[in-house]
Amino acid sequence: MRFMSYIVIITLLGFCGVLSTQAALDDGLILYFSFDRDIDGTAIDGTGNGNNGTISNASVNTDEKKVGLGSLELIDENAGVEVESYSSLESYQDHSYVFWLHFIQAHNGAWSQIFAKKAPGSDRSPGVWVCPNSLNIHYRFNPGNLGSGCAGPGGEDELFEVGKWYHIAGVKEGGKFRFHIDGEVAGEYDVPANHAQGVEKLYIGKTGYRSATFYVDDFFVFDRALSTDEVSDIMAGLLISVEPQDKLTTTWGTLKTQRD
Repeated sequence: MRFMSYIVIITLLGFCGVLSTQAALDDGLILYFSFDRDIDGTAIDGTGNGNNGTISNASVNTDEKKVGLGSLELIDENAGVEVESYSSLESYQDHSYVFWLHFIQAHNGAWSQIFAKKAPGSDRSPGVWVCPNSLNIHYRFNPGNLGSGCAGPGGEDELFEVGKWYHIAGVKEGGKFRFHIDGEVAGEYDVPANHAQGVEKLYIGKTGYRSATFYVDDFFVFDRALSTDEVSDIMAGLLISVEPQDKLTTTWGTLKTQRD
């Protein structure tokens, strides 16, 4: 009996530890798309705050996914998701974008958008593209158009591979930007401490630029800078969602299964 009591106590302590970690990771989360399903052309904001995205020329693919039931497939050059502006999206300075990315095709000779948070007179708050002549990521901020040049898993000029899932995190803290790929810091850059901000949409895929060709899964936006350990925790699945079939909101709960 005493042995069983110890087991119960240890189990409860472990469960509380998971909840504590989850609560800390959840802090500052202002947008989340699981891309597990498309409801009448809408990507549901899993935070429950109602900042849903409008999907155009793209679709949820349930055969190719990294986490959960599906991912968003962007093949058409006009494919994209648009999220209307709201206060926490248009006012952040420190912030983090975290998501899974899988390139379907390599570079195509044009600057091709992965995502962009625009601001009045600027499309780099941040703006993120595939470089025109290499399968690298150009991750930039205004004013000054500062950030990564053409970065890959091992730093500048190392290529991503087509047909492989990568965990991406862009973390801005003050005048510094850290670019994480698969939990490792692939580059650190000077950026404007106060980058351009204001009332403008967030776009995934097409903006004034064509969309890159990729799958995206579990897309998180935070209005704070995540630590390196927190980025690794999210990559490992410690911040996950459970979306009840009879609700459009997401609650945070037990681990989802990740698939290679």
